[in-house]
Amino acid sequence: MSGLQHMVAAAGAAFADAHVEADGFRIRYREAGEGPALVHLHGAGGLRLTPAHDLLTRHFRVIAFEMPGFGDSAENTRTETMPQLATTMARAADALGLDRFNLMGTSFGAKTALWLALQQPERVRGLVLEAPAAIRPAGSVSPSGTPEEMARRLYGHPERLPAIVLPDPAVQAKTRALVNRLRGPDRDAEFEARLRQLATPTLVLFGTLDRVIPPEMGRLYKELMPECHLVLVYDAGHAIGAERPEAFTEVVVDFLDRHEAFVISQTETVIHP
Repeated sequence: MSGLQHMVAAAGAAFADAHVEADGFRIRYREAGEGPALVHLHGAGGLRLTPAHDLLTRHFRVIAFEMPGFGDSAENTRTETMPQLATTMARAADALGLDRFNLMGTSFGAKTALWLALQQPERVRGLVLEAPAAIRPAGSVSPSGTPEEMARRLYGHPERLPAIVLPDPAVQAKTRALVNRLRGPDRDAEFEARLRQLATPTLVLFGTLDRVIPPEMGRLYKELMPECHLVLVYDAGHAIGAERPEAFTEVVVDFLDRHEAFVISQTETVIHP
């Protein structure tokens, strides 16, 4: 097993599991680290910790929520829209006593994070969007299929990472129905218009080998959002935090420390277009 494979397989070992009651849901979360709070909202595949989460705990109190209806949580038939899901997650942060916090959203969860920042901008210190799926090319579909097919979509170099373990088929079906209901249209003019008013310092990261959302979509966020910075991470697919955890963490930590004044790494792993 390579060093990266071992890191991915062991990711999240230091995180403790807990639950919080919020908005009528019992919401699981995993937490580790000390420092300023960094809340993470996961992608359509559910809560999966990566080596980047482990590295981020050296700088932040990382709180990774499992959103209602994902994983082993009860089926979520109540949440009808992404703004509703964002409100629920804000209330989960309330229940943990988080007044202001940094917020990170991955893929599907990036749209939830954007809606939370739109609803309560005063609470979000800095916003990080990892391979966001809030704005998508026409006809985009979520990764699906066998573990091998999923790996080819999610990773730039699947041979470098452990095999993907798919959840139980019943969990997959439950989650797919929820994601399809909440993901919204590929392009939403009203949503994009609201992004133009979002003054929260925002970092958007795409892997140059992303086969789920073309990295060129990142420029739309930069054009729409007044305080948006775009970074492309070389040699990474959709799951940047798994494939390039050090490069990902270096840029995220620097950004959350400095916001608009942050300095991009000059190593060969990262480019700021």
